[in-house]
Order: sequence, then structure tokens, then C-alpha cells
Amino acid sequence: MAKPEEMYQCQTPNCGYIYNPDKGCKKRKVAAGTCWADMPEDYTCPICGVGKKMFRPLAGPGCATAS
Repeated sequence: MAKPEEMYQCQTPNCGYIYNPDKGCKKRKVAAGTCWADMPEDYTCPICGVGKKMFRPLAGPGCATAS
């Protein structure tokens, strides 16, 4: 089971899609087990279409609640 710091959430308003490496992303043809660091640079959110720069980890360094 993926840890929160391994899951990344889309930060655009009204989206909130969470990428879980245990599941991958079937819509973008990303295999289960693919960690965020290994995601293709051209990956986009399957819900709203924004790029990787708009995603943050759910916990740990770089998360939305970290100061």
C-alpha cells in the first residue's frame, strides 16, 4: 500500500485527482507500480489536463500543507 508521501494530488481548483502508484493511471497508460519520479514529463492529469508541475505529494516535503 502506497504511503501518503508517495501519492500526488492535483492542485487545481475543482479537481483534486490523486495519483496512487499502486494503481497507476489507466487513462494515461501509466502502469501500476510507477512511482511519481518515474512518471513521463508530459504526464497530464486525467481529470483536468494540467501538467506534473501542478501536483504535490499528500504528505512530507513539498506537500500543500508544508510551510
